[in-house]
Amino acid sequence: MLQSQVKCLAVVGLGLIGGSLAKAVKERGLAEKVIGYDRRDTEAALAVRMGVVDESAPDLVTLASRADVIVLAVPVGAVAPVLEEMKPALRSDHILTDVGSVKGEIEKAFVSVFGEMPANAVLGHPIAGSEKSGVQAANSALFENHKTILTPLPVTDSQALGVVAALWRGMGAEVLFMSVAHHDEVLAATSHLPHLIAFSLVDTLAGADDNKEIFRYAAGGFRDFTRIAASDPVMWRDVYLTNRDAVLKVLNAFDADLKKLRNAIADGDGQTLLGVFTRARAAREHFTKMLEGKAYKTDMANNVTYVAGKGGPVCGDIRVPGDKSMSHRSIMLGSLAEGVTEIEGFLEGEDALATLQAFRDMGVVIEGPDRGSVTINGVGMHGLKQPPGPLYLGNSGTSMRLLAGLLSGQSFDVELTGDESLSKRPMERVAKPLREMGAEISTSEGGRPPVKIKGGSRLHGIHYDMPVASAQVKSSLVLAGLYAEGETSVTEPAPTRDHSERMLRGFGYPVDVNGSKVTIKGGHKLSATKIDVPSDISSAAFFLVAASITPGSDLTLRHVGVNPTRVGVISILKMMGADIELSNHKEVGGEPVADIRVRYAPLKGIRIPEEQVPLAIDEFPVLFIAAVCAEGETVLSGAEELRVKESDRIQTMADGLAALGVSSEVKEDGIVLRSAEIGGGTVDSHGDHRIAMAFAVASLRATGAIVIKDCANVATSFPGFTALANEVGFNLRAEETA
Repeated sequence: MLQSQVKCLAVVGLGLIGGSLAKAVKERGLAEKVIGYDRRDTEAALAVRMGVVDESAPDLVTLASRADVIVLAVPVGAVAPVLEEMKPALRSDHILTDVGSVKGEIEKAFVSVFGEMPANAVLGHPIAGSEKSGVQAANSALFENHKTILTPLPVTDSQALGVVAALWRGMGAEVLFMSVAHHDEVLAATSHLPHLIAFSLVDTLAGADDNKEIFRYAAGGFRDFTRIAASDPVMWRDVYLTNRDAVLKVLNAFDADLKKLRNAIADGDGQTLLGVFTRARAAREHFTKMLEGKAYKTDMANNVTYVAGKGGPVCGDIRVPGDKSMSHRSIMLGSLAEGVTEIEGFLEGEDALATLQAFRDMGVVIEGPDRGSVTINGVGMHGLKQPPGPLYLGNSGTSMRLLAGLLSGQSFDVELTGDESLSKRPMERVAKPLREMGAEISTSEGGRPPVKIKGGSRLHGIHYDMPVASAQVKSSLVLAGLYAEGETSVTEPAPTRDHSERMLRGFGYPVDVNGSKVTIKGGHKLSATKIDVPSDISSAAFFLVAASITPGSDLTLRHVGVNPTRVGVISILKMMGADIELSNHKEVGGEPVADIRVRYAPLKGIRIPEEQVPLAIDEFPVLFIAAVCAEGETVLSGAEELRVKESDRIQTMADGLAALGVSSEVKEDGIVLRSAEIGGGTVDSHGDHRIAMAFAVASLRATGAIVIKDCANVATSFPGFTALANEVGFNLRAEETA
């Protein structure tokens, strides 16, 4: 407990931050006594009267002699004088820390006073504040749900670091660690530059002739942004002078971009303005998730648990979200096309949004998405620009593998990164054949991300016999073939989804398909088109199984993509005896579409034909649920690909079923499932969206409630799944925790 570690905590500087820290420590009992010092006697006295501190010290030597932990909450320029004054009373067992926003200068201050960086000094910076100042603004909740950055050095004592980190966590802060130099660069961009702009803007407008009118009619956005111009001028003067190099670096970049905007306005260049505005609109959430290493965008909490109770018959008339595979490819090809591509039905899930953001980062102007509508202002085959940093792709394996091929032919270097889950998935399956085409591409240990691609490579066409059927590998090589000299061909051992081939033709690019062989030649162009993305059959699959296994069900799914390379789930369910009818057949943008009606029917176990496996590879988690509800035995083989998805889907499903009292026989390339009663219990989806939704379907036939852990990634492919499931008869609740 902190109470036994910190007997007396001292705070030097009782302004907003120092006062709030002292008050939070005192109210939460994180130290037995809290004392304070401020060079303004009136502030120190007010702090005592307000109960911010237990008592004030008359001078710094007295304060240091009585304290165990000393927090320096003074302007950066005052740190060295304060340390010098306290130095005679400092002991080796003191723990020293600070709250300054420029760590490099504070490190220098410590070294100037002590000759070296003391091991008992822990440099820190809470990312919290207010335009208010002084001890009267002290707020014990100021640091709750905010980040505090600690910048330990190689000499930093681990026990001292632990005490300081525990203090911040005790005040409700999230503690992060980074180097001193990286901290100062990051804060120059995220804090110091915005404050500088706010100070400058308010100063400029205050000097205008009509300044009263400007401020009188200022809207909320202006007031919110310029609020920070009311911050402590002395503190910010020190920040800019002490973090000069990092601030100038980001200020120069901002100045150059501002000039581009000025020129665009002067020249009537709406395309440049639209590009900046659309990228900025999407960037805030994207970079937040990227820094946290999480999936691209989600409205859910970090941890989501599904509680699935007994539902009723699955009935209704619905349309599930757009096809994820086509959404990815529409962004990629629309960006490389000449002209404006308009997309309807775009899937606004995390994976597809990651692809969209990647192309924004490479200079493509993309409007939307707005309720599934996206407009892409294509830049042509050679119009992509080097992104400002690594392309962060969240949890999207499709994005990474397809982009690896597409970017192998670009003139610039690029790095592809992802979240923790994506960083464990194999990428050599695309890197190896791309190297055969001449690409300079590297992966990390074990063939995992990040993937680094060297620009300027001259690609040449190859013929590649795929050892394992994979639409992602095929598409990656086909996209690389757009930039290769000569002919690129791929032969697959079994049919896989052919969205890339169909969509390339839709954009006017010739592709030859002859049986299992796909051939493409470089040197042609893509022309903009209109795309209506049909509903994703992989998303529809959960409802196809749900209605098939639940007595009394009668469900219609509208405008579902029924590409012949994707209908394995329908074929397999029909072999099992499912009552499924397709109607209203039509073709949209080269893709077959139909309405699907499914009614309850008793299912029987089958041996799944191996030729159907690639056509249903993403749908097997929920097909496992159908198999358990079917009479007899269902055998799956030839499905090694399931082992390297977002999780090992064979083992993860087997483990989850076992938790519900259902036994199975796991094979290296498949599984044997027999008819069984599904009980209630708790299963772990291991962050795999399809596993989570499959067990939600299982609840319709379970004897008790099923609790499904780690379900946040459902948003990657099926935003709104819970609401739509409940609409048709599920009893599903999502519980969110921070």
